This record gives sequence, structure tokens and C-alpha cells, in this order.
Amino acid sequence: MHVAPAPAQRALALHRDLTRVWRNDRGLWGQITAVNHTTLGLRFMGTALVFFAIGGILSMLIRAQLATHQGAFLDTALYNQIFTMHGSIMMFLFAIPMLEGLGIWLLPKLLGTRDMAFPRLTALGYWCYLFGGLIMLTALLFGVAPHDGWFMYTPLSDATHSPGINADVWLLGVTFVEISAVAAAVEITVTILRQRAPGMKLTEMPLFAWYMLGTSAMMLVGFPPLIAGSVLLELERAFGWPFFDPTRGGDPLLWQHLFWLFGHPEVYIIFLPAAGVMSMIIPVMCRTTILGYGAIVAAILALVFLSFGLWVHHMFTVGIPHMALAFFSAASVLVAVPTAVQVFAWIGTMWKGHPQLHLPMYHICGFFLTFVMGGLTGVMLAIVPFNWQAHDTAFVTAHLHYVLIGGFVFPMMAAATYWLPLITGKARIRGVGEAAFWVILLGFHGTFFIMHLTGLMGMPRRIDVYPDNPEWVWLNLTSSIFSFVLTIGFAMFVLDLILQATLGQRTRRDPWDAPTLDWAMPVPSPSYNFASLPISRHLGQSARDAVLSLARGEGALAGAARGRRELLVTSVGVARPHHVAILPGNTALPLYLSASIGVFVLMMLAGQYRLAALALVPVGALIWVWARGMAPAGDLRAVEVAPNLNLPVHHCAQHSLARTGLAAVLVADGTLFVSLLFGVAFLSVVTPATPPPAAGADTVTSLVGLGVIGIALVLAALVGRLNTRSAAALGLGANLLALAALLWLAFSQMDDPTAHARDALRAAVAGYVGLHMLVAAAMAAFVLDQFRRGEITPQTQGALGAWQMWQHFTTAVALLAALVLIAQVGVS
Repeated sequence: MHVAPAPAQRALALHRDLTRVWRNDRGLWGQITAVNHTTLGLRFMGTALVFFAIGGILSMLIRAQLATHQGAFLDTALYNQIFTMHGSIMMFLFAIPMLEGLGIWLLPKLLGTRDMAFPRLTALGYWCYLFGGLIMLTALLFGVAPHDGWFMYTPLSDATHSPGINADVWLLGVTFVEISAVAAAVEITVTILRQRAPGMKLTEMPLFAWYMLGTSAMMLVGFPPLIAGSVLLELERAFGWPFFDPTRGGDPLLWQHLFWLFGHPEVYIIFLPAAGVMSMIIPVMCRTTILGYGAIVAAILALVFLSFGLWVHHMFTVGIPHMALAFFSAASVLVAVPTAVQVFAWIGTMWKGHPQLHLPMYHICGFFLTFVMGGLTGVMLAIVPFNWQAHDTAFVTAHLHYVLIGGFVFPMMAAATYWLPLITGKARIRGVGEAAFWVILLGFHGTFFIMHLTGLMGMPRRIDVYPDNPEWVWLNLTSSIFSFVLTIGFAMFVLDLILQATLGQRTRRDPWDAPTLDWAMPVPSPSYNFASLPISRHLGQSARDAVLSLARGEGALAGAARGRRELLVTSVGVARPHHVAILPGNTALPLYLSASIGVFVLMMLAGQYRLAALALVPVGALIWVWARGMAPAGDLRAVEVAPNLNLPVHHCAQHSLARTGLAAVLVADGTLFVSLLFGVAFLSVVTPATPPPAAGADTVTSLVGLGVIGIALVLAALVGRLNTRSAAALGLGANLLALAALLWLAFSQMDDPTAHARDALRAAVAGYVGLHMLVAAAMAAFVLDQFRRGEITPQTQGALGAWQMWQHFTTAVALLAALVLIAQVGVS
């Protein structure tokens, strides 16, 4: 569909109208209630930098301890807390939130839209991230931080070997933070698929969007196994359900499988956005276009796929069969191919262009030098005989830091120096940034290259003293000295950013002469990004040519004529205009909801499980209020997007952003369910478990109960299609009947979940299904309330579509769970 340009208007009038609608409220409360993607993206990145500084301080304590073989600086207990928190902070509180923040801040600007798909969800993710991180830091200050490693291997982390709340802080705090990660994954997926500028096909969108789409897909599939493992381990610690206890049919290796199903894709989740930064900056710095766009997209898709076949790469020494070793070793080597495709595409781009050695290019060169070395040591570790020798040594620590700092931190520093003029409107002050780069590069390689040597000499990871190995002293001392040089370099880098923001001169628009839409706006970027949204004619122009046309309202959806936050929603493939989404304004609701979840987490940490259950009541109430804010209201007439193009608002559209977002949520939810079924299969087939006690359930009674559940859920799924008030009432009743039947089976037929892992996993699967039944009943009740209020009409669907999707999913997982558990009974 061709979108015609609109007549030019007064740019200043458009700016004033949009600023009034899209700006944050004034004062501190205005910052708390902000839901604008620019504000929240910067807030994510700023908070992540603070956590990075804290993690860096902890790393200095580690290096001070290892500088001498006696290690008198820290005692063992505190050292264990510090190295655990260092890894946890860098992985969960720095790297993931930093890439989330960059995506949230940058994607709408690149795609030609005004905000992310779900601004309140963005704000909720930030507050969950902040509160979860503060819980973990507070635990460190009070000496009860986790001390079992950032990987929390069982049985070290079970209640017997790790009494107290140290491990619970990690399990609950990280899971709290992961709400933010899943929320960001949903946001990013929907924004990329449904909010591109009209005419911006998937095959033509900026490469950074492809990288972030792959990242969000990996987050939707990669984080649920860790969430599942964390929930199971917390259930074991809190209630004695023996998922990982081999004396009662569990297996500690189940935790490793669930953790590394997340842990190895995590490396590529971190790498892909950084690679996206490289693919955006290198062509601009080299005054050319990217070489091999299609090959890079194929490499991204290959990395997304292959990364989930590598998790046993970290488990080569646990005694798995040789055939499995060969498979995972080959997969670990194969993943280097798509990575190499990207590296050679970047090198080819520089070769065909005219590289200009601006500061972002310094950091890109640092990336090449560092990441390629880390990739080569990764291929070495993929070879099983070498892995057996180097496993759990300082060599692995060095490899990890070469990949993560080389593959993420250097590109993020390039991104900061490249996009900071768009944030501050200021030009940088030359000299400090270049000096910081050389100090960082020298300090990094001096610290971590030597650790390859200590690892090859046999130094294990995670030790605090080495009194019997004087041959490691000079190497460790050298690493420690250079680690302080590295810290000085990072401090100089931050100083450079501060100097630019405070003392730099005002910069011109598009200081890099970039062709992308992120520079087709004033600097610093306004809260609404574009006075009018780019259309096909603007996509082929440079940013400098497009900026004035967009500012004069010659694109789509110019200004804020209706006094509300509006953005254009397009189709997935060719970005055909579909409808107009009306976004919510500033609100403190995300803060209240995240605080309520935080109260639940704190009650769990305190062991007050009844109070924790009560704390879920305000969580449910706030979610209901949240949904009420999405109800149809106000002017629902079609909106004139461009001359001769009128589109419905999202309340009247069939395929809204909410439906796409729920589909993304169900992908993550389904992966969580599959993770539980993986646990059932692993303990039933792979693990030589302790024989379970005789089942006490009556077969006929159990089958009758399962039949009632199945019939009730199928009925609810069928009546949901009728779109009537009576159908919603019948669906509510059917869900309540299924839930009552499940509770009756749980209390009368299920065996004690503390006796054996088989029974514990059955109870966990039943709890998962029961929770979904409860949510389905609540959604049916909400739909019934919307019918009562007159919010569902032939033109507006309200929450009907969402309830139907959830109901079908709940019915499918309940039936599949019943089949799996029946099959498990047959196997055992």
C-alpha cells in the first residue's frame, strides 16, 4: 500500500503539540511515572553502568586476593560471596540490561516509530530489574549474598550444603530480574515485527533490528529453562521437594542441563546486539554500505538455531556418552562458521570503503583483536580432549572474558561514543577517549592473556589461595597489576562521557553523515522521535535529506491532533499500514506492581510462605487494574494517517499489538512447560534414579478426574469462539470446574511430593497447569465484566481474543501434561 506524503506544516507547532503529549511529567514524580522509551532506555543503560562499576570493584577484590599465594586479603567465605556476586552482576545486572536498554532506546528511532509496543511493560521491566538488583546488593552488604558460584550448581546450593538464605537470594533475586528480560524480549519482538515504517520490509530493515530480533527470540526460549530450574531448586530448598537429590530419585545434573540450556545461548544473547552495533557503525565509519547483508542475516539465524544445541559444551566432564560428546563437540565447532561470516563481512566492508579513525573505530578495532582471540580459544575448548585438560581452570575464565569483554564491552563503548551526540546534543572533547581506549586495551590483555598461561599450568578457577604452587605467583601478580590498569581505563572512559555531556559544544544534526533514520531527527532526540513517521519516500533518503521533511509533517500520522500518544502499526512482512495504536500515558502502575512482586520475593526470602501467598493478592488486583486501563474508551473513530488513508484504532482491529505480544509470551510460557517435561523425561529415562515408592493413587479415580479436567477445558476452549456474554460465563464455570477437579486430584490422589523426585515433578507440572487454569478463569471473568460494561461490541473485541488464545494454550498444555504423566506411569 502506497502512503502519500502529507502537506507541509509549521515544524515548531508540530513540535510543541507532540512535546505536550509525549513528555514526562515534571519533577521527581515525573521521572517515576515515565513510560517513554527514550527515558527508560537511558535509565536501563545508566543503571547497568552502575552495576558494572560495582562488579568491577568486586573483580578488583578478587585480583587483590589472588596477587599473592597466601591470599590474606579476604577469608574464604567472603571470597566465595564476592566471586559469585561478580559473575552474577556482570551477567544478570549488567550485560542483559545493557542490551535491553540499548534496544529499547534505539529500535524505535531506527524503525521509524515513536515508542515501543508496550510502554508500561517497559517500565515494569525496569523496576523489576532495579528492585531485584538491590535485593542482591543488600544481601552482599549484610554478608548473606550467594556463595555457590553464578551457576549455582547442585548439590552445593541445596539446603544441606548451603543453609541460610544465601542461595535463595540468588534464586529469587535473579528470577525477579528475569521478569525484566522476558518483558524486554516481548517488547522488542513485537516492536520489530509490527512497528516498522510503512514500506520497510523485513528484508530491508537495518541490520541492528535483525540482530535484536534474533536476540529477543533467544531470550524468549533461553530464559524459561533457567526460570524453571530456579523455581524447582527453590521448591526443593523451601519445601523439600527432591528434584536434585539423588537419594530420593533426583539428579544434580538436571540443574546443569536446565542452567546451560540458558547459559550457553546467553553468550550469543549478549554477542548479537553487540554485533548489530558493529554492523551499524562500520559502514558509517567507512563511508560505504555493509557487505553481504543477506549473508549476515543468514548467519544471525544460524547462530540463533545453533546456540541451543551447545549446552552440553559446558558438561564434557560429567560422564555423558561418547556419541553425545561427539555431537556437541561438532556443534560447538560449527557455531564458529556463522560468526566468521559476520567477521569477514565486516572486514570486507572496511576493505571496500574508506575507514576513518574516529573514536568508535578505535573500539571496533579493539573488538577485532580481542573477540577473534576469544573465539579461537572457544574452538579449542570445543575439542573434547583439550576440554578435559582445561576444564574448570583459569584458561576457561580467560576465554570467557575475551568473548564477553571483547564481544560485548568494546562494541558497547563504540556504541556509546557513536550515539552519545544523539543523547546529549553535544560533541565530544578529543583526547581523553583515545587515551582511555589504549589504557583499557593494554590493561585487558595484560590481565586476561596471562590467565591462559596460569590455566594451562593447572590453576583451577574459584580458588582463593594456592600455597603449594609458587609457580603461579608472578603470573597472578602480573594479572592483578594489569587489572588495576584496566580499571583506570574504564574510569577514563566514563570521564570522557561526562566531559562530553557537560562541557562539549553543541553538535550539528547527524554528525557522522549516517544514512539511517536514527539520525533523521533533532539532537538531542525528542521524546516523540519524529514529528511525522517516515514513509517509503524517506527510506531511500539519507538522514540529512529526510529530517526536514519529517519535521514539517510530510510523513504519516503527523503531530498530535487528537491529544493522545499514537503510533502506526504495520503488517509483519512488507510493513503495510494496518491500524493506529493508542498508547497509555505516564503512570506509576508499573512501580506499584513491581513493588508488590518485590514484597512477595522478600516474604519468600524470610520464609514467611503464608504471607508470601497473601502478597500475591495485590499483584493480581494490580494486574486487573492494568488490564482495565486497556479497555476501549474515548474516540474510537478511524484516524487519518495520510492523505486518503484512514485506519482504525487498535480497539477495533483484529490483529492488534496485544495479540502479537501475547503470542510472544506464550512462546516463552511454552518453553517453560517443555523445560518441566524435559525434567520428567530426564529423571524417568536418563537418570538411574532410586526406585520410587509404590503409588497410592487409584487408577480409575485418577482417570475420571483427568477426564473431567479435559472435558471442562475443551468446552471452555470451544465456547470461547462464540463471542457472547453467555459463552464467557460458561467458560468461567468450565475453568473453575477443571481447577476444582485438579485440586481434588492433588489432595486425594497425588503422592507426597517430598518422598521422591517423580512425585515432586508431577506436583510441579500439576501446579503449572493449575496456575494456567486460574489465569484462564480470571481472564474469562474479565471478559464477562467487559460485556457487563458494554466494552465488547461488534466493533470492539476487548479482551476476548486474548482470553481465547490463553484458553487454547491452557487446554493444550493440560492435555499434553496428562498424556506425559500417564506415559511416565507406564514407563515406571
